[in-house]
Amino acid sequence: MAASAHRVLREAIDPELPGLYRGKVRDNYDLPDGRRILVTSDRLSAFDRVLCCVPFKGQVLNGVARWAFEQTADLCPNHVLDYPDPNIVVGRRLEILPVEIVVRGYLAGTTSTSILTMYRAGQREMYGHRLPDGLADNQALETPMITPTSKAVDGAHDAPLTADEIVGRGLLSQTQWRQVSETALALFARGQALAAERGLILADTKYEFGLDAEGTLRLADEIHTPDSSRYWRADTYPSRLAAGQSPESFDKDVIRAWVAARCDPYTDEIPEIPPELIWKTALTYVEAHERITGRAFEPPKPTPPVQARVLAALSDFRGG
Repeated sequence: MAASAHRVLREAIDPELPGLYRGKVRDNYDLPDGRRILVTSDRLSAFDRVLCCVPFKGQVLNGVARWAFEQTADLCPNHVLDYPDPNIVVGRRLEILPVEIVVRGYLAGTTSTSILTMYRAGQREMYGHRLPDGLADNQALETPMITPTSKAVDGAHDAPLTADEIVGRGLLSQTQWRQVSETALALFARGQALAAERGLILADTKYEFGLDAEGTLRLADEIHTPDSSRYWRADTYPSRLAAGQSPESFDKDVIRAWVAARCDPYTDEIPEIPPELIWKTALTYVEAHERITGRAFEPPKPTPPVQARVLAALSDFRGG
């Protein structure tokens, strides 16, 4: 991996830019004029921590999100103002809504708040919905469902919510919840239709909504990327479902499974991940970009190194 270090964006820290906030994957800056700069790094996050860096990952996520924002702009306005670099999006700063919106079309997932985990534990009432007995792992739901959660702070875990709880606790008004839920379902239907055209299944996805200075609901962050969504290959899905096997997917599960098999990923030190596994994941992200968008992926040029290129782009915003 040392020979390819020029292709990896580990971080994008410019001490002369204001309002730095570091997420697990993105480095963000809030400018005085109301714009937010989001830099998508190559960090791969799972188990509430960063496991490694994967070449091209940030550019893939930014490119897929750009395409998906374009494909859904008629359904919901978004935060995007400009793309000054393949890893950077400049958007409006939004007041992010305090509810995590996940739409699920299949009985899938691995986290404690996923409907598959809850279903396996014997739950049938969840998120204000009731699921029937007898569903198989990764089976399609009769209709897509929204599974909202609270947004955890200070190391706490997200907690499942129902529509009544969201309104009753004052997290969103009834009007806001209706708009958010109707918009999320419309976006998911569009995403599923676009995925089907590419021979893919969009099984579930997460949306980040916020309000701009005028109170308009806008999409933020990313949309329909391999990190925020679960994509499966449609051609092998029926046979794998019938055999009780997991669908073939585009995501970070290969690295996640490798780590989980060797330690407690929440508490132990992460073992060094083999370079060949990282490159396999990198190529999976590239394939996901091309399958989802139908557009060829253009890898970064040998020079300048990706980090130097991104920092040069960020320097243009000093004093902005």
